[in-house]
Amino acid sequence: MKFRGKMIEMTCIKQFTQIVATVARLAKVCVLRITPDRLFFIISESGTVGSAPGLWAELDQGHYFNEFNMEGVSAEQNEIFLELEPDKLAKTLNSLKSSQAARSLKIKLTKKQSPYLTFEVELPSLSAHARLVVHDVPVSLIPRRLWNIYQEPEMPPFEASVYFPPLRQLRHVVERMKALAPQISLSANRRGAFTVSVTTDEVEVSTHFKHLSMPVWVNSSNQPEGEPEDMHTAIVDIKKLALFLQGDNINPNKVICNIVGNRMVHLFLLHDDVTLQYFLPAATHT
Repeated sequence: MKFRGKMIEMTCIKQFTQIVATVARLAKVCVLRITPDRLFFIISESGTVGSAPGLWAELDQGHYFNEFNMEGVSAEQNEIFLELEPDKLAKTLNSLKSSQAARSLKIKLTKKQSPYLTFEVELPSLSAHARLVVHDVPVSLIPRRLWNIYQEPEMPPFEASVYFPPLRQLRHVVERMKALAPQISLSANRRGAFTVSVTTDEVEVSTHFKHLSMPVWVNSSNQPEGEPEDMHTAIVDIKKLALFLQGDNINPNKVICNIVGNRMVHLFLLHDDVTLQYFLPAATHT
């Protein structure tokens, strides 16, 4: 197996760093899946076959990498699956922020005593020789027999789907509510209404949004029941939602919220060259 990629655009390096930082906030361990066309960051909540992932981030390698070469385990299964700690990867990339004038960032799969992702940063130099900063991030190779755990999730059967209001505004609301309760209720209908609320023994606090845009799902077999005005609700962990909302540093074009009543909230963060899906299971059932 081989993997080597090179980025020379600082905007791409910065965005890649922000995506890794978002993944690192959401889990201690993740899977990096490398294919000829795309990179995937995958968080598996339970690690059991057939379970939905907690996160599925899909990156178009052609946007990020100026050079990209990989060879998978075989010609028929031309993929590589690596397990790693995203926090270590994020710290490595964050250490590069001080060198905004970096000429390039190279990433390659290496084997020393064990496998690593090796990062080589070329920095400008006053001499004829380039300065290189090298970081090694340990990884584990995932055997083929376990690949089926990390497949693309199916669209859950949602009752309502809306575009989030401006992410910074919503993050501010959720951060204030986080001081009041450990769980938050997200409700939406098929008329563009969306409500976030928390309830304690002493107080109930709600913020209402109206006339939000709603995505049009092409070829969706989803047939929600009930009237369009009916509100559908899922109660989720407020800390996990707040961590996801910090992903606004990726500057997404849109964020879609699908309410799977009493079961989960399915979130889509959409950017030109990255799609990030996050699955928040319901904290309680009603």
